[in-house]
Amino acid sequence: MNKRGSGVLLHVTSLDSRYGIGDMGPAAYSFADSLSDAKQSFWQILPLSPTEPRHANSPYYSVSAFAGNPILVSPEELVKEGLLSGSDVRAVPSGSDLIDYEKVFTDKKKMLEKAFRAFIKNKRSRDGYERFLSEEGYWLEDYALFKAIDSKFRGMPWNKWPAELRDRDPSSLSRAKNELSEKIEKERFSQYLTFKQWYSLRAYSNAKGIKIIGDVPIYTSYHSADVWVNQNIFKLDRVTKRPSAVSGVPPDYFSSTGQLWNNPVYDWIELKNTGYDWWLKRVKHAFRSFDVVRIDHFRGLVQYWEIPAGEKTAVKGHWEDVPTYELFDVFRRDIPGFPVIAEDLGVITDDVRRAMEHYGLPGMKVLLFAFGNDDPEHPYLPHNFDKHTVAYTGTHDNNTISGWLAGEASAKEKKRLCAYLDKKGTGPGTNWEMIRLLMMSVADTVIIPLQDVLGLGGKARMNLPGTASGNWRWKLRPGELKKKHLVTLAEMAKVYGRAGIDAAKGGKSAV
Repeated sequence: MNKRGSGVLLHVTSLDSRYGIGDMGPAAYSFADSLSDAKQSFWQILPLSPTEPRHANSPYYSVSAFAGNPILVSPEELVKEGLLSGSDVRAVPSGSDLIDYEKVFTDKKKMLEKAFRAFIKNKRSRDGYERFLSEEGYWLEDYALFKAIDSKFRGMPWNKWPAELRDRDPSSLSRAKNELSEKIEKERFSQYLTFKQWYSLRAYSNAKGIKIIGDVPIYTSYHSADVWVNQNIFKLDRVTKRPSAVSGVPPDYFSSTGQLWNNPVYDWIELKNTGYDWWLKRVKHAFRSFDVVRIDHFRGLVQYWEIPAGEKTAVKGHWEDVPTYELFDVFRRDIPGFPVIAEDLGVITDDVRRAMEHYGLPGMKVLLFAFGNDDPEHPYLPHNFDKHTVAYTGTHDNNTISGWLAGEASAKEKKRLCAYLDKKGTGPGTNWEMIRLLMMSVADTVIIPLQDVLGLGGKARMNLPGTASGNWRWKLRPGELKKKHLVTLAEMAKVYGRAGIDAAKGGKSAV
């Protein structure tokens, strides 16, 4: 991250696919080719964790901080492996522009079930599968058991399970493993397929000169294998096992009541007593999957806003300290290089900045936030960037450039933008002018959401914070990413010294 480069933000679910949702099949490999052709160095994605309807399919609320999302498994790749036949994958979802998660879950479940049956019958070598079980067993066994019990009790929160399972009585867990052995094996197999396909895609991308930037949410969901298995490292009521304190952020300029996230917060005293073992395993696991890791809400690893459980807003919370330096010293000791991006958007205090500087962690700058007031010293204006920065036009939580201009930007914001661009209006092509601002800046790294490369409007927005439905559904249409987009990106990358390495020999060109 200490040399000039640029890349594109596009989650795997948003790739074009015949199966209703982006996956790790041909379109993903073609996208890696496209990034290489466009002289890009990075492909940034959102968390690969399992998603669920109960959390509106958000990748930031998952039943596991370690598991992958099986709905990203490519049917085409399963056909290549002989686990599915062509007839198994002919029934494809309708060609909607948006993801229909209900249909996707149903279709992928059927395909994975058939693949599992074929795998069990196949007498060929299972060395890869057995090796995966061995290497990932430290989280996989508990996760598979959690999912099997969760299915048995139809999604009932784990603290409502029978007491012996809720409290993880060893003999009861052993009986559950025997009773639910087939469900557990299916979960193991689904995770094996997910990570096998992901590692293959990552290796291909790396060979094309593309590094993967992954995302690690700071908190976990209450109803997750992580909290059920590691009850001691979260602040839970000892009797009910419900959270005694939850996460959020305090009131600010944007919200008089703050934000109530309701994730259980960590017991940092107990984590310290364990040598931060769970966090270290989590971060090391992330670096086995990604080349660079973005830590979401980095501010919460310095100080976090703790809210008493049961509050309706975040107003009555208070700040709690985190042993940041002890924690990150453990990370740096065990993870060479430690290439991390600190998500430092919002109100950031001096203690957070000191920690970032101490560990040499780049922060984020978002161009759409730069024109809210008439301040030439605004830190998100490109002329105020420092070199050690990752600059974005927007993130998954922002509108697209075109959507922002059409429906969110005030007249004053548009006027300031036009003055900054030295132009009279914000018509077609403004997305490229704003991309160019970042590409020519001193920021070492520039990441552009694909929606902004394509100049798409607000309907292509990925997420609207504070809303419970309609998010995470956008995906590319066939042929929407064109050669002209890649050529323009490549020209900018070359002109402004951000051009990635040439594509590896033998890679199939997308243009």
